Amino acid sequence: MGKQITEYSLYRWRYILGYGIVGLAIIGLLIVTGLFIPGGLTHAEMDSVVTSNALTFSLSAFDPATMINLPYHILQRISIEVLGVSSFSIKLPSLLLGALSALGMLLLLTTWFRRNVAVITAVLVITTGQFLFVAQNGTASIVYIFWSVWLLVAATMVSRRAKGLILWKIALFGIAALSLYTPLSFYILLALLGSIILHPHLRYLVRRLSKPKLLFASVCALVLVTPLAYAIVRQPSLGLTLLGVPGSIPDLQANGIQLLKQYFDFITPSSNVLMTPMYGLGSMALILLGIFRLFTTKYTARSYLITTWIILLLPVLLVNPAFTSVTFVPILLLMAMGIQALIGNWYQLFPRNPYARIAGLIPLAVLIGGMMMTGIDRYAYGYMYDPNTAGNFSKDLQLLNRQLALSDRGLTTLVVSQAELPFYRVVVEHNKDVALAAKAQPAKTIIVTHSAQKITSQTADLHQIITDDMSQNADRFYIYKSRIK
Repeated sequence: MGKQITEYSLYRWRYILGYGIVGLAIIGLLIVTGLFIPGGLTHAEMDSVVTSNALTFSLSAFDPATMINLPYHILQRISIEVLGVSSFSIKLPSLLLGALSALGMLLLLTTWFRRNVAVITAVLVITTGQFLFVAQNGTASIVYIFWSVWLLVAATMVSRRAKGLILWKIALFGIAALSLYTPLSFYILLALLGSIILHPHLRYLVRRLSKPKLLFASVCALVLVTPLAYAIVRQPSLGLTLLGVPGSIPDLQANGIQLLKQYFDFITPSSNVLMTPMYGLGSMALILLGIFRLFTTKYTARSYLITTWIILLLPVLLVNPAFTSVTFVPILLLMAMGIQALIGNWYQLFPRNPYARIAGLIPLAVLIGGMMMTGIDRYAYGYMYDPNTAGNFSKDLQLLNRQLALSDRGLTTLVVSQAELPFYRVVVEHNKDVALAAKAQPAKTIIVTHSAQKITSQTADLHQIITDDMSQNADRFYIYKSRIK
């Protein structure tokens, strides 16, 4: 008698192999995207560096506006202080939070769905262009995913009374408090609270929790949120910003069209800093299947949470269509529900025929593999070769750091335009023997940026022009060497 399929080593080790592939994919993709694709900095990343460098904990110089995304900017400030100002140090907090978000997604999916569904969904989601972009982008956009994922993970562990329950309770309240520093995170907490109020099983689980431990966790959360509360008292408009209330009346029709294009415009895709549509056609088909599944299983706690979350976010997104990252986790869960429905329906057709069940995995593997490779290719080629996209990323910092690393440069003056001044002031603070000026000053080496190229030195000769073949204006820096020995 031949071996049963369950007796093969490959079958027994299938989930370990699957988790290993997911882990290697996370590490590999984050390294590649962090260092090489797209390989430059956007204006938003430079502004984030300026904000992080301006953090102060002095009450006399306190600026309430710095409270927005404060946890992320603290991480970025630490990274810059330790590693200096470089593309890697600027992006490092996002890369770390991206890796933790991917780990949280896998843990969340494993607890909410069967392991095969969890592995497949994790692979598909991690290789989407949106996740790869925000995971390497040196701005706070990754925290929308990070807070959402780990809030659900901690809430799930608390509801299931997992090992180390008190730590999970503290983590839940701590993450909830820190997430309030991020715009629109309030609606995630509101969705969780609404699900607890509406669903009887969740109400029962909350009533079973230890009240003294909940009180202790609440006190920890209040301590963490105290600076934000103080900032809102000082500047009430900050609270409106965190709630996503715009400063002017938005064009709802234009915003609605923009939202539809971001998710469903597969005929005329656009390229900018973030490519659209956000998800491929195959992924969107799975998401729509997940929405159908959501309506057919609306009695579960999971369905209550996702439905409440979407209902709360839709009007907010209509006012703020740029905040697409806040929809990432609900879409992740809808995609998982779609994959679960796809696999479940196939298995229901052949409940006892093992060969038919295995044969169904072949087209599924082709589908998943194709979607994964398409996502990676679209991201790589789009951000490297599409002129509308690649032109938004500047490699000036890498080019400048190479010049500042030269041992024979001596005392150096960096000449920049007025618009470049805030970012390069941070660069100069973290480099020795470098002065910043709006016009050429006496020095052994004078470096003039492209925007300030009309400024020349009367005491130095042009020595070199530093170019970048990925920029429309290739002449990025002019290097002058002093005539005075």
